Amino acid sequence: MEGRNLLRFLFFLVIVVFLLLFTWDNLPYLPYNKAELLDCAAFSPWCSSKSKSKPNPITNAFNPTRNRRRQPSSDTPHHPLDPLTVQEFERVRTIVSSHAPLKASAGYTLQAVALEEPEKPMVLRWKKGDPMLPRRASVLAFVKGESHLLAVDLESGRVTRDDVLAPSGFPMMTVADMNAATAAPLSDGNFNRTIIERGIDLADLACLPLSTGWFGRSEEKRRVVKVQCYSLKGTANFYMRPIEGLTLLVDLDSKRVVEISDRGKNIPIPNAANTDYRYSAQNKPMNLLNPISMEQAKGPSFTVEDDHLIKWANWEFHLKADSRAGVIISRVMFRDPDTGFLRNVMYKGLTSELFVPYMDPTDAWYFKTYMDAGEYGFGLTAMPLDPLNDCPRNAYYMDGVFAAADGTPFLQSNMICVFESYAGDIGWRHAESPITDMGIREVRPKVTLVVRMAASVANYDYIVDWIFQTDGLIRIKVGLSGILMVKGSPYVNMNQVPREEDLYGTLLSENVIGVIHDHFLSFYLDMDVDGPDNSFVKVNLEKQMVADGETPRMSFLKATRKVAKTEKDAQIKFKLDEPAEFHVINPSKKTRVGNPVGYKVVAGGTAASLLDHGDPPQKRGAFTNNQIWVTPYNRSEQWAGGLLVSQSQGVDTLAVWSDRNRAIENKDIVLWYTLGFHHIPCQEDFPIMPTVSSSFDLKPVNFFESNPILRIPPYAENDLPICKPAASA
Repeated sequence: MEGRNLLRFLFFLVIVVFLLLFTWDNLPYLPYNKAELLDCAAFSPWCSSKSKSKPNPITNAFNPTRNRRRQPSSDTPHHPLDPLTVQEFERVRTIVSSHAPLKASAGYTLQAVALEEPEKPMVLRWKKGDPMLPRRASVLAFVKGESHLLAVDLESGRVTRDDVLAPSGFPMMTVADMNAATAAPLSDGNFNRTIIERGIDLADLACLPLSTGWFGRSEEKRRVVKVQCYSLKGTANFYMRPIEGLTLLVDLDSKRVVEISDRGKNIPIPNAANTDYRYSAQNKPMNLLNPISMEQAKGPSFTVEDDHLIKWANWEFHLKADSRAGVIISRVMFRDPDTGFLRNVMYKGLTSELFVPYMDPTDAWYFKTYMDAGEYGFGLTAMPLDPLNDCPRNAYYMDGVFAAADGTPFLQSNMICVFESYAGDIGWRHAESPITDMGIREVRPKVTLVVRMAASVANYDYIVDWIFQTDGLIRIKVGLSGILMVKGSPYVNMNQVPREEDLYGTLLSENVIGVIHDHFLSFYLDMDVDGPDNSFVKVNLEKQMVADGETPRMSFLKATRKVAKTEKDAQIKFKLDEPAEFHVINPSKKTRVGNPVGYKVVAGGTAASLLDHGDPPQKRGAFTNNQIWVTPYNRSEQWAGGLLVSQSQGVDTLAVWSDRNRAIENKDIVLWYTLGFHHIPCQEDFPIMPTVSSSFDLKPVNFFESNPILRIPPYAENDLPICKPAASA
């Protein structure tokens, strides 16, 4: 009996072990690497769409994408402009926590942490192989209602400067601020009752933190945002299902709702039908094209040295991510095809600010006048780029490393990509007419290098490309896509709208209005054309009349050059009936035949702000008053909307600095360019917008002695990879 019982026990044990092993082997499981577990971009099935935004800790960083930089935790700076490393972020956190004013505070937050770049002359003198310049961090901290700008010396481990900033505004929001703002409504009983009364399930809510702007009201003396909510029921595109007229004012520091405005109870929530933009949700997918890609059998022509130095064709520049600007391009140089020497073109270029005013003056909309870089962070809102769709094969990916509110570094993976592009364009060509009997046909293809990032600032997506051409031209291109911020409406058809009623936009679908709005982007361009001391020249094209009898012609165009002496001379509004070119020249450097070397701004399609200059949003976004500004270099003047943008009053902006009318002739100058879009929404923008783009160029003007790509070879059949054609249908 005992033997039989033992056999039964062993048999039962074997069955249990087998079942356990089978279950373990077949259950869904988390990846072994803890890094994968927390990186939603790399392992999205474990990330809930309703979860709060949560940065990826550096120690848990993982991404399988090819052609990307090495793990940031192993980085050491190789160049004075390299961003802070993970170890440096940690050291800053430690040093700041011991700084007396912060240590004595019951609570403080670090709103921004970045490299404090060395003085410009020091960087210009530095050469590879020289000792690294002192490393310092710039920290914008919020302490007891005050903004502190700290300088942290990483070598000595001390805070060397602590400036309490004038209360002209508040710092950029952190991810923690945004999460706190969207969580606050659910802790408020009045809000919950309001939602339930509207027949909405609290589990279906998606809420957004919306910057308030400044209108001289009670929000002036405390850090607040407004919160509006949407229904997730039936769609991932909750933006198309606004709970119209319900607006909350939330105190960011107390994390409490201080005011509720509910003026839309009679406005239905738009239907979820046909709002989901995901490919998996489409009933009838369209396969209009065969897949296409640019193949590089020998690999890319660019190299990335020491993680941040990009070399391609004759170009060389430093590239890094930034939490506020998104991308910073520095020390841009071009190797002269005749002399072989590197020549300076631009010291630094970045997206300085974005201004997005909506044109609806009603209670739930008047305040929507966003400054996306200074309020939300263009880099903080940058999403991981999608290989093969955002960027082509053979792209190189670069991460961003930023600081959370407590100083802990976190990763923005695949934030920037670098790739070569060929779209069948032509670099230059000429074919001789048959009447000459010369039989000449010379053509050169145009290949460009693209540096790309894409920021998703809530509903809107901005694609910013810095495009470098082999002929020395730099194109800055902005694409707008994403989802409209829409307004709920009682109307399902235009025939219901009273003639006297202003919709402030376009009826896009039943109960959905796309509100008219603008987008303005200010670009900071510290031009150093063959050296720091440059001048700004306006070249006017003017009609010149011809005296009777001199020629059969009556008129011609004449170019008249005027050098800007002061800042007001360089405040430029574009006018089609007053054509002009705008040059940045080095008056002390001349070509062989005596022309000053230079670059010119070539405008593409753009827009000007139509808001009244006295309107509070326009005071804050006054950089849109002109399309071009030129200021003397000042390292503290980098953000067109001011250092402190949230709830700012427009007292520390590019327009204010420029009105000082400082001298700019033959000085180290900065050129600012405003790229603008007017957007009247249309039905094709629903439920997601096809990308609309505009751009401007920085083009050489007498910078070279002749065409710099004259000697490049044409392509021959043997130069290109042979791709097998698909079987004929």
